Amino acid sequence: MDWLKGEWRQRGLLKNIQLTISGCLGPCDVSNVIAISDAGSRAWLGNVSEQTQYAALLDWASRSKEAGALLPLPPEFDALRFDPFRSSDGTERSGIQREIAS
Repeated sequence: MDWLKGEWRQRGLLKNIQLTISGCLGPCDVSNVIAISDAGSRAWLGNVSEQTQYAALLDWASRSKEAGALLPLPPEFDALRFDPFRSSDGTERSGIQREIAS
């Protein structure tokens, strides 16, 4: 995680894409949680722990910065996505969010 955070800063990504990493962010039961957000969208990824995942996330963010907009997350993150505001039965807990397109 330290490598990812350092690279994120070095590439100047924090000005456009906020990266937050924690054991848990808010109402969730998932470990190694990453929240990625910009001014209008957010994506939640859980159980992210491999160097290859961090590198893929960094590459995606760099391409998004170059494009001037958040690009869809790579397909390898589909299985890691979750919504912390939905119960396990799929009903909303609270709040409204617009996720980064997948």
